[in-house]
Amino acid sequence: MAPPFSCGFFSTIFSSLFGTREMRILILGLDGAGKTTILYRLQVGEVVTTIPNAVIYVVDSCDRDRIGISKSELVAMLEEEELKKAILVVFANKQDMEQAMTPTEMANALGLPALKDRKWQIFKTSATKGTGLDEAMEWLVETLKSRQ
Repeated sequence: MAPPFSCGFFSTIFSSLFGTREMRILILGLDGAGKTTILYRLQVGEVVTTIPNAVIYVVDSCDRDRIGISKSELVAMLEEEELKKAILVVFANKQDMEQAMTPTEMANALGLPALKDRKWQIFKTSATKGTGLDEAMEWLVETLKSRQ
């Protein structure tokens, strides 16, 4: 079965919308959440250490034991001055697994509904299958674009 998007899909989306201007996006999550697999799938850019326009937070949907840690890490990170205005995209990853929490369960456990002054969205993803990534990135691109 073919992947849901071509290899150059995201770089094409980003370059067509932003041209030569750099858009910085931070991708974070606990170890084992699926960040590396997602980056490998997306095949976009390189690692940068400058102020991001958006934050992608990857959470293992099956890791009920550490959802509290994920929440405290997320809350602490969002308090950083550099991230005060950053858009937040949460990847509820490993949705292909039977024991996965629903995105709604995860949003509540992470305290997302309490984020009143921040644009955020949660997406069902499976980094190994490549599902949900294109929708999430399209939403992020459109949201970043509408802020310009």
